[in-house]
Amino acid sequence: MTPCSARWTSCGGFFDLAGKESALAELDALISAPTFWDDAPRAQEVNRRRRDIGAQVESARRLARASEDAEVLRQLVQEGEEATADYAAALDTLETVTSELELATLLTGEQDASPAILTVHAGAGGTESMDWAAMLLRMYLRWCERRGWRARVIDEQPGEEAGIKSATVEVDGVNAFGFLKPEVGVHRLVRISPFDAAARRHTSFASVSVVPVVADDIDIVIEDKDLRIDTYRSSGAGGQHVNVTDSAVRITHLPSGIVVSCQNERSQHKNRAVAFKVLRSRLAERERQKREEKRLAAEAEKKDIAFGSQIRSYVLQPYRLIKDHRTGLEIGNVDRVLDGDLDELVKAELGARRARGA
Repeated sequence: MTPCSARWTSCGGFFDLAGKESALAELDALISAPTFWDDAPRAQEVNRRRRDIGAQVESARRLARASEDAEVLRQLVQEGEEATADYAAALDTLETVTSELELATLLTGEQDASPAILTVHAGAGGTESMDWAAMLLRMYLRWCERRGWRARVIDEQPGEEAGIKSATVEVDGVNAFGFLKPEVGVHRLVRISPFDAAARRHTSFASVSVVPVVADDIDIVIEDKDLRIDTYRSSGAGGQHVNVTDSAVRITHLPSGIVVSCQNERSQHKNRAVAFKVLRSRLAERERQKREEKRLAAEAEKKDIAFGSQIRSYVLQPYRLIKDHRTGLEIGNVDRVLDGDLDELVKAELGARRARGA
């Protein structure tokens, strides 16, 4: 038995490969129907589900193949064959694939497979906090790139001197919302400020919010009378067109106070469509949070889900350390994390949530 065999058995049981393969076959049958594209929004959603489930099934199959290969090489080494190096390489592959599937099995939420909308806001602290918000945005974009997700910045408000006031990113990839949701909360940075001539240590804050993209077939009622829609000239990059026309769109939902904007598309019509998608998703998440808060009203850990709770500290001076305050996990390689390697932190929090039954 290889060292990862027990973990593979556990993953296989929780993952339900047979069930996923059955669901994949049903989706393939839908896609092959002659009338499949008659309803384009539904077809796009089915294709997305097929892509996500297909990727999960392929990961499970890769794990099975890697386990079999490692077992064969183990037997050859025991029989005296010169296969030690190949066996070591097979174990490394098995460890990598097992870790990937273990991470995926931590996602059990109803919306975990959905695309996500991630927003980073600079906190109080002026230029220093805006620079920190830009660092976080880069970290998440790099993480998306590492995972093979499509990340598109749909709105960005630059700071006066440096950094950003806020940025909104649409993320589409396998289990995007499930992996991003542990990042919700306030992120704290401690460093010697590059904007302080006296080289003093500063503490900066930025908040991160994440909501799942709502499918088109989910009914979210938005009354025209509840909306204020403003157009303005884009302030970001994007070529000549976006900077000389009032193509950017800002939508305010008056009852909730939710404000969304989009300026990175080339036309006002496209910016309006994207802004409405973000608004629908945020309204749906707002209702979900209301229900969740009622359910957790009597639980002592309610503070853990409140927006504004500090979840993680990134210390660059006088020492270098990242600490997640929810799990207690500490990582000394700060540069690796800020360069987009968040898997260890996310896995720890997802595991803690499962243990808590959250």
